[in-house]
Amino acid sequence: MSLAITFPGQGSQAVGMGAALIEASSAAKAVFDEVDEALGEKLSTIILEGPEETLTLTANVQPALMAVSIAALRALEEKGFSLNDSAAFVAGHSLGEYSALCAAGTFSIADTARLLRIRGNAMQAAVPVGQGAMAAIIGLEQSDVEQICQDVSGEGSCQIANDNGGGQLVISGSKDAVEKAAGLASEKGAKRALLLPVSAPFHSALMGPAAEAMAEALGEVTMNAPCVPLVANVLAAPTSDPDEIRTRLVEQVTGQVRWRESIEWMGANGVTQLMEVGSGKVLSGLARRINRELSSVAVGNPDDIEKALEAVSS
Repeated sequence: MSLAITFPGQGSQAVGMGAALIEASSAAKAVFDEVDEALGEKLSTIILEGPEETLTLTANVQPALMAVSIAALRALEEKGFSLNDSAAFVAGHSLGEYSALCAAGTFSIADTARLLRIRGNAMQAAVPVGQGAMAAIIGLEQSDVEQICQDVSGEGSCQIANDNGGGQLVISGSKDAVEKAAGLASEKGAKRALLLPVSAPFHSALMGPAAEAMAEALGEVTMNAPCVPLVANVLAAPTSDPDEIRTRLVEQVTGQVRWRESIEWMGANGVTQLMEVGSGKVLSGLARRINRELSSVAVGNPDDIEKALEAVSS
């Protein structure tokens, strides 16, 4: 058996996430405390108590999801789990890539929290509210969606932001272009073409200013080689070189999250089991649609831990 550990991205959050971990694990609570100290504010209160509209602000939800993922990992480690000894690869969906790198020792918890706060603020500031949009397109081939994006280019920027697998693609760009593309997708037979309730057009060319901000921030932070390779979003292939990781994290801001290809690559290169660490089970659901031969277990609360440890030791 070969194990890969995955870390969720935006959309997996929920008010109260991590509460049971904090009660059960002093190591998990220490992660929340460290994130609070790094940011100079009680993000933990927003995570645990809300309100939801404050938690879901991009600048809050990105470090919040990382905090819960690393807290869950620390709770696993208290029970004897070792990422270095047990995992062949790590991967994370969008902001989850930072959680993966923190877990693998590339960034400290404090630096990861600060980077994600910068990332969230920069992404929100890159495009005025109301000028960008994202839409999920379900049931069309990637080549068809790429053609639709080209067909609406006269309306503005539009590109595939996420290839999530199971026939689910997400497009991102200027509002007029994305709305027109969603309409075209429906006409061409998409099962669904749904505008998403997001505050900015993530993973699109319009995020250029945010990419510049991340290039600057990443240039100032200490980076170690990860203890296990990262299967990078924009590569759908592994890397362990800190300089390349820095480059790929900057590219990721405007580039496509190639999640389907990343899971397919891992399955083709010996991975038989996935462990999703953090809030929710979104990635486990996607994995089942991408490769049914991969088993997947999610760890988001103390009740999950023993079951996960049994699964990875069997």
